[in-house]
Amino acid sequence: MKSALLALSLAVAGVTTGCATSSHAVQKSALGVTRPADALLAELDVPGPVELETVTSCDWAVDRGGLINLDHPTAKAAHLEDGDEPVQVFFHALRHPAKGLFIVDTGVETALRDAPDRSALGGIITSAMHMEKMKVLAPLGEWLAKQPQPLSGVFLTHLHPDHISGMADAPAGTPVYTGPGETGSRAFVNLVVQGATDRALAGKPPLSEWNYTADPKGLFDGAVDVFGDGSVWALWVPGHTPGSTAYLVRSTKGPVLLLGDASHTRWGWEHDVEPGSFTQDGPRGVESFKKLRAFVAAHPEVEVRFGHQH
Repeated sequence: MKSALLALSLAVAGVTTGCATSSHAVQKSALGVTRPADALLAELDVPGPVELETVTSCDWAVDRGGLINLDHPTAKAAHLEDGDEPVQVFFHALRHPAKGLFIVDTGVETALRDAPDRSALGGIITSAMHMEKMKVLAPLGEWLAKQPQPLSGVFLTHLHPDHISGMADAPAGTPVYTGPGETGSRAFVNLVVQGATDRALAGKPPLSEWNYTADPKGLFDGAVDVFGDGSVWALWVPGHTPGSTAYLVRSTKGPVLLLGDASHTRWGWEHDVEPGSFTQDGPRGVESFKKLRAFVAAHPEVEVRFGHQH
């Protein structure tokens, strides 16, 4: 996926220095309370108030070498090779009894199934991301139309196209929250991606960036208590992108960790192999991956949901 976009960008851009991920405005988030990450441990084993539903918006296939570091000794020993890896594109619905309905990431928009060329990711992006390999199952717009309550906001793990591909189905004016530095990261690939990203975000307020500060104990790079009641935590796990964020949800059935693309696949997570070439900053991504694995190893009651696989 990203390798195809990069090659295409280089062909178009020549020797230019690339551009930002998006020209959409950003602002500091008014939502959330910055806390030490270990504050989330106080009630970790207590079921929370949030009803959590993970929706598979589409099935897809992308390059395995982008999802899993195939140069890792464990991957080599398993004889993993590059090729199509079956994946899914998800969104996660969070129903908070006092705050309303929120989603983490956005699945895919209805137009991507019904009229791909008119979708936010239409045209060159559709081709570069091999969207002909997508089987749309539950576009965000159709799902939202069936809900008894309005969408109160979108929490993004990061700003890559496959995580905002349903954003156009979110109502205009819906608040969108993300980690710091997501829009400003410069790369050749953004010469192709920026337009699609801006179209996906059209009609939304400025992106609200979580107010992370350095975590004193280094459990994660930073943590925000999203609603101030310990029910949902935004955890800064940079590497895949500068502002990559995982979300810890104290659901009615127990704690659930939504990894985003800090770990795309079940195989990579279970075999302690970090993601591959789709990660922007490999060493920092490894650090975040190891922090997440250490956290789950210390707290096995936490259910893990991967970025792109069940």
